Amino acid sequence: MTPATVYRPAHRLDVRRTIGPLRRGASDPAWRTTSDGATWRATLTPDGPATARIAVRRDGIHVEAWGPGAERVLAGVPDLLGARDDDSGFEPALHPLVRDAHHRLPGLRLTRTGNVWEQLVPAVLEQRVVGLDAKASWRRLVGRHGLPAPGPAPEGMRVPPPPSVWAAIPVWEWREAGVEGQRADTIRRAALVAHRLDQDVPLVETRRRLLTVRGIGPWTVAETTSRALGDADAVSVGDYHLAHLVGWALTGDRTDDAGMLELLEPWRPHRQRVIRLIEITQAAHAPRYGPRSPRARPLR
Repeated sequence: MTPATVYRPAHRLDVRRTIGPLRRGASDPAWRTTSDGATWRATLTPDGPATARIAVRRDGIHVEAWGPGAERVLAGVPDLLGARDDDSGFEPALHPLVRDAHHRLPGLRLTRTGNVWEQLVPAVLEQRVVGLDAKASWRRLVGRHGLPAPGPAPEGMRVPPPPSVWAAIPVWEWREAGVEGQRADTIRRAALVAHRLDQDVPLVETRRRLLTVRGIGPWTVAETTSRALGDADAVSVGDYHLAHLVGWALTGDRTDDAGMLELLEPWRPHRQRVIRLIEITQAAHAPRYGPRSPRARPLR
């Protein structure tokens, strides 16, 4: 019998937007959205690989899972769907745009996968390059080195590989995937301490451990902890566009990282929550400012 559960949240829940940040592009091999509206997600748990199918129905969120890690995935469904996202003390009324965005998106929660390593790798791949190129690198490497997703998963789905596999990828494969030596070396160094990154420790300690890995800075930490640990205060300082987007949304003018942090300060410790509201409601309308990241040039 297929392990399954029905999650009935105590709050309004927008499943698609809550778990949306986990998807790494339209062709992410670890993710599918099928014609029936269900979301399929492949992941590697401490018990082994697993595939989950998430479907929204009138009586709740129905989740089925397959693979050695199925039971662990089902146990983590509430966290994945924002059950531990505590928005007490959040004051959206401090700015009319944030207030209106919060009103428009009452079901938005902050996800928590509990898997730091799995969120760290794509974050490192996204360092200093165009997002499309980083997603293409992720697609190619997971597609080649990931395991087939367990169960009746859609064709082509893959489970992201474990740290040992990432560490063993040869230099020429990184280059073919458009990943230069610096990012590849960062992932290899992180793989050596991956067991410590996924230990159940306070958030501040996970941040500290991540920062001890050469090549990982505040931007990568924020991109990782916001997804893996539901870090409601994460701010991706150093992003090419985020500061400009926040400045434009809250003041009508672009700003830099220092200006962004000043603007977001009144919402601490909910700055990531504000950023998500702004990204969802304003990113499509905001002007784009340079500089742009360089395009990767994979070797053929």
